[in-house]
Amino acid sequence: MGSIAHLLQQEKHYLRLFGAGIVNGIGDRFSQVALLSLLLELTGSGWAVGAVLAIRVFPFLLFGPLGGKLADQFSRKNILIITDLSRIIFAISLAFANSADDIWLIYMSTFMLAAGESIYAPARKSWIPLLVKKDHIIKINSLEQVMLGIVLIGGSLSGGIVAFYFGTDLTFWLNGLSFLLAAFMIASIPFVHRKREPDKEKRTGIFHSIQTIKKLVIASAALYIVCLFELIVPLFNGIDNVLISIYAIQEFHLGDIGVGLFYGALGVGLMLSFMISQRITQHLLFIGLAALIIEGIGLMVLSHVYLAWIACLLYIFISFASGICNTCMDSIVMQETPVGQQGFVFGWLVTVSNTFIGISMFTAGIILEAVSNRMLGLLGGLGFVLTGLFLAMVYWTKQKKRMMRKESFDTNSRGEDTR
Repeated sequence: MGSIAHLLQQEKHYLRLFGAGIVNGIGDRFSQVALLSLLLELTGSGWAVGAVLAIRVFPFLLFGPLGGKLADQFSRKNILIITDLSRIIFAISLAFANSADDIWLIYMSTFMLAAGESIYAPARKSWIPLLVKKDHIIKINSLEQVMLGIVLIGGSLSGGIVAFYFGTDLTFWLNGLSFLLAAFMIASIPFVHRKREPDKEKRTGIFHSIQTIKKLVIASAALYIVCLFELIVPLFNGIDNVLISIYAIQEFHLGDIGVGLFYGALGVGLMLSFMISQRITQHLLFIGLAALIIEGIGLMVLSHVYLAWIACLLYIFISFASGICNTCMDSIVMQETPVGQQGFVFGWLVTVSNTFIGISMFTAGIILEAVSNRMLGLLGGLGFVLTGLFLAMVYWTKQKKRMMRKESFDTNSRGEDTR
């Protein structure tokens, strides 16, 4: 904890963004827990819950790339403030849904909240390299995992308690308040002006951005692997998202307390990952893929565990590996992408990731009608392992081809020099 405090003391601008992320995230977790309870209370329908989960994914497909493009064109600070403030009314409006006739209000508010997040997320990620020292990028990305851990622990555990004792309405009001507080915290961060190349400012269209990103991906094997990672890994992440609640309730018979306990364990693992992530200085891709494989092995072992306390320890271990993996992948994007294109890149990555997670969650629900919970968990873990090995092989193949082309070019150059 001392190293975290020391780093935040050095990066005071990021400290405010870090705090805003915690406030914002815990409020959102409060709302998510209460929203699912409210839906079941009003409709008693699992379909309604599934519809809300689908609605949360759809805006990312629509607005994710747009949010990234806006982040490259306008003040990222202003984008965060505006999206936070604009979501307050929709967060609070959920408190006025009192009957099945008000389901439309829940769907509309859920859509608008997710739309705001799809614009907010790429702007926030692409703002980080402008706020912190370049040699602190990896450490700051590991702090992002700590922030997620705090949100999981604080939001998932306390959200259920608040909803149970004080009612769901209070959680929605608290979520609205969290957006307001986060906006004030972000507003206190000084504006950071990035240097731009005047001759490149004339071409800022979305197709030009796509072409630029295509060139970046072709030029950087590491960035190419990260893009493949965001295409494949979310297909298995959705399985984990579905199974964590099912494991707690159906396999370990712990009820809602077990769900909060398992999410809390994930939060602890993410926070602990900082101990390793902050020390990483090189070989980001290798370490990230190794962590992905280890995460998959942990999930495979979890599918054969029958004691709740061992499952908790495994969830800590799994999220520990996940935190290291995520830190490495985000750091690669920030290192390999020019600042002026990072918003658009993160926008596309957020879009792809959230869309595929939604598809995966929907598909997992269907598969569970034919396959046991533990078998699906085993397959999901195996998917992580095979993906890690596949991406490592692709990277090795690309690097080998690049070396062969370089050797061929050097040989031809020497041949011309001897003529």
